[in-house]
Amino acid sequence: MLKQLFHKAFSISLALIVLFSTVSFTIEKHYCGDVLVDVSVFAEAEKCGMEAMELAQKKSCCKDEIDIVEGQDELKISSFEDLEFKHQQFLSALIYSYINGFESLPKQTIPHKDYSPPNLVANIQILDQVFII
Repeated sequence: MLKQLFHKAFSISLALIVLFSTVSFTIEKHYCGDVLVDVSVFAEAEKCGMEAMELAQKKSCCKDEIDIVEGQDELKISSFEDLEFKHQQFLSALIYSYINGFESLPKQTIPHKDYSPPNLVANIQILDQVFII
């Protein structure tokens, strides 16, 4: 039970690692002067409303920062044939010994399994008054 739980948790965590390593997203930040006004992960960051004043002054106090987090585009898929011969040999021996380590013992036959003892008519020790002390 516990082994199955650990196996499922480990499988799910590896799947999530692969998923998140391939996801790309952008982080947009809008600064008004030196003050951070808005941060947005998937949408465009909201402006502070100073754009109208900037057109009149022709001087910009606002700035936008865009950070792009790119995921991995190609996943490396290796096959058994890509390994060196000594690594292939070691892996084959490891798998063979692991699988054969769990072979079951031969089924033992019990010759007296179906034997039923005879019914006791009388207790002989009490009849003969012989007791082991």
